[in-house]
Amino acid sequence: MTLYLASTSPARLMLLRSAGIEPVVMPSHVDEPAAVAAAEAISGPLTTPEMVALLGRAKAEAVTTDAEGAPLNGYVLGGDSSFELDGVSQGKPHTAERATARWHAQRGRTGTLYSGHWLIEYRDGVAGAATGAVAQATVTFAENITDAEIDAYVASGEPLWVAGAFTLDSLAGAFISEISGHPSTVIGLSLPLLRESFAELGVEWTDLWNRSGALGEMEL
Repeated sequence: MTLYLASTSPARLMLLRSAGIEPVVMPSHVDEPAAVAAAEAISGPLTTPEMVALLGRAKAEAVTTDAEGAPLNGYVLGGDSSFELDGVSQGKPHTAERATARWHAQRGRTGTLYSGHWLIEYRDGVAGAATGAVAQATVTFAENITDAEIDAYVASGEPLWVAGAFTLDSLAGAFISEISGHPSTVIGLSLPLLRESFAELGVEWTDLWNRSGALGEMEL
């Protein structure tokens, strides 16, 4: 059973692989600012959960054939994440200055990470049933993070290209003191929610396992 991942996120790919699933990575090439602007022109400002739901769906719907242009057979998964602090959605900072400012603002604070998902079933290139949902988890940052630690983290380049300017599964993990919710949601893809989404489409989670050598590759 093939799962097409409409994302180039290394974190989402890692999560699926760690869960026993080797997806086919299919970049969606969605213009995210344009998609949000178009939606807001119709219905007004989006909340953070609405935005990640919209973009997750847009990414999934943008993938309609495989890399060779052949019809899809399987499931297309789109996802998007954003961190909200003080009611403001914090996307990717892109610049060191913006990332530094965000870390000074969120040090010792708690915010919410929202992760949107959209799943579409394909049979012989024809889209069928689809389902989507948004997961959330709260993240609390340590109070005693020093300015030097923030500068070093920003200098690593890691926070510039991730939602909220932080990661849980890499360098920033030591700066996070508490999480309420499933850790995979913070990383970028809620595995429990995805399992429930597949169940809605009549698919057993274990039927997706296709990395038979994964356990053998682990060092016990």
